[in-house]
Parts: sequence; structure tokens; C-alpha cells
Amino acid sequence: MNKSRLALALLLVLVLLGVAAWYYRPQLAEAPAPIVPQAQPVQQPVAAAEPVPAAEPPPPIQHPVQAIEAMPPPPAVRALPPLGQSDARAREDLNTLLGRKKVEQFLLIDSFVRRTVATIDNLGREHAAPSMWPVHPTPGRFSTLRRTEGEIINPDNGQRYSPLVQFIETVNSRQIVQLYVSLYPLFQQAYEELGYPKAYFNDRLIAVIDLLLATPVREDPLIVGLVEVKGPIPSERPWTRYEFEEDELQSLAAGQKMLLRTGPVNHRRLRAKLIEYRALLTKAALPKGIKP
Repeated sequence: MNKSRLALALLLVLVLLGVAAWYYRPQLAEAPAPIVPQAQPVQQPVAAAEPVPAAEPPPPIQHPVQAIEAMPPPPAVRALPPLGQSDARAREDLNTLLGRKKVEQFLLIDSFVRRTVATIDNLGREHAAPSMWPVHPTPGRFSTLRRTEGEIINPDNGQRYSPLVQFIETVNSRQIVQLYVSLYPLFQQAYEELGYPKAYFNDRLIAVIDLLLATPVREDPLIVGLVEVKGPIPSERPWTRYEFEEDELQSLAAGQKMLLRTGPVNHRRLRAKLIEYRALLTKAALPKGIKP
């Protein structure tokens, strides 16, 4: 259930992706060459060709950059490297903003942009593969307690994430915005390579944030169960095989279940941070049913 990196991926990725900007350069179409009429030989009539269907246009952008609050541009605009060679640039910019020690402590810079895009997309789905997370493992391991109602998540489990949550709350939101805007073309390209050539990564990010904000904060003990693994070889990491006993909770998206596992205190603090970044990301109102 918790592969010791569960909530860490959610926390850092969403904070480091506070806002998106659309990278678009209009191109002038070349004027067509004049058509010179020429005599044509008489031909026998032929059946009309089937019309070629027009290419399906991409869906309209729901959260365009025009909806984002105007911010001062970064001190210098530098050309971006190719996506496959962007790790050095990402490391340099993140070191400048967060500090080298924090970057080394929390982040995996190898294929950082592609890892981040894949993780954001997967947080809104059933599974978020740990192999793609752009972060290091969270110290400690997931723990439970046995009670009369069943096995519950240990209330102390959330303490593992408290230092990280405190770090997130100290990050300058507007600087994060500027960094993400400056790197956004790389994130958009990675999203298209992921299999969405006509989609807009900013829209996907907003959709995932809204999904996370819809996650209920649970104060009551959350009952979990250990998934049985059949076979002669016992599991070496049984703490990674827990699932929620409530079908309603177990059916939630991967990112929502990660929030629940951080505990109600951390959940509220992270929710407040998500609302803050959503306000920077779009002027669109929260969906119905989600309270600020």
C-alpha cells in the first residue's frame, strides 16, 4: 500500500508544479503560388473521389495562460535545452531556488521532467508507479495498529511526513511559479510524448489538483488489510501491500489515497497549499462540492 515513497511524490511534485504556461509561437503561412491555367486534354468522366475527412481539432484549452495572474518575468530568459538533455538545467534552477542540500535530499533529477509529468498524470489514475516518481524514498515505513474494529493506520504514521510538509510551506510560491513557467515547454513536450499529442498539460494538472481537493479529510481511524500474496516465497516488504477495507476509499485515485495516508493534520496543511497554487494556476472557480 505504501512503498515508503507514497505521499512524498504527491507533495513535492504538486508544489514544484504550482502553475503552467502555454508555449505557443504563431507561424505565418506562406502565400500560395499563383495558379496558371493550362489547357487540359479531354478525359472520360470518372467517379468522384471520397472526400478526405478533416483532421480532428484538438480540444479547447480550459485553463489558458491568460487566466493566470500576471507576474514579473524572471531576471533573464535563457534558451531551453532539448528535453533529453534538460536534467542539468533542471538541477541548476532547482538548486538556485531550493538549495542544493534540499534538492539532493528530496529529488531525483535523472529524467526529472519526464518523471514529473508521468507522476502528475498517474496521481489521477488507479496506480502511480513508484519507479517513475521524481523523489527519494520517505524515511521509515508504513505502520499499523491492531484494534477491535480491525487493523488501522498508525496515527503516528503521519509524523514521517511532517518535516517535508514544513519544508513545502516555506517554499516561495511565486518563485516556484516563475521556475515552472520558464521550464513549461519541456513539461508540455514530455506530456505529448507520454501519449497526449493534442492535450494541454496545464489542464491535466488542474484536473488532478481538483481531484485531490475533493478527497475527504478523515478524522476517524482508517481500517486497512494486508493483501494476501500466494506463492512459496514470502514477501520481503509486507508493509507495501496494505489496502483500505472501505471500498469507497480503495476505489479512490492513487493521489487521493496518498493524501489519506499522510494523516488528517498533514492532509489539511497540504490541501491549503493546493488551494494556494490552484489560485496561481487558474482564475476558474473551484468545482461545485469542493469548499475552499
